[in-house]
Amino acid sequence: MSQRTESHIIQTIKKYGKGLLSFIRSRVKSDADAEDILQDVWYQFSAVVNAEPIEQTGAWLFKVARNKIIDSHKKKSEQLLDESGADDEDDYAFKDLLPIESSTPETEYLRTIFWKQFFAALEELPEEQRQVFLWYELEGLSFADIAELTGEKTATLISRKRYAVLHLRSRLRTLHDEILIY
Repeated sequence: MSQRTESHIIQTIKKYGKGLLSFIRSRVKSDADAEDILQDVWYQFSAVVNAEPIEQTGAWLFKVARNKIIDSHKKKSEQLLDESGADDEDDYAFKDLLPIESSTPETEYLRTIFWKQFFAALEELPEEQRQVFLWYELEGLSFADIAELTGEKTATLISRKRYAVLHLRSRLRTLHDEILIY
């Protein structure tokens, strides 16, 4: 690595480090997770900056951080999928949606379809509903913790999560029915 490249990396870390860490911390449960994601961002930055110049460094860094956060949420979602069950008799369990134990090309394809649909459905939610759902379901924060973070009433947060869950169930029910018929 040339001294110029090394100097550029150091200057970028000084310029964006604190803001990037704050951005990540506000979207993950623990400081340790935030620091791990930040380390991944810096690693990816150092690898890319050696290969090609980045025109809008700040925008690139925050986009990479957002993608790493989504990857982290996805990994936690997959772990929850293994453990999840139906909430009541009328609902389906996510673990029934896909055959978790087998790893065939068909099941990998079905998993890919499921995760694409799941994250597309998440993106359709209003930001407040999506964020409460992610904090509660994927990060494991309590409603009291979320209320402290946002300044919102607990009842409001519970309502937002409920609407998010209803939307996700509605969107994924069709996929569920198609996969079970398949």
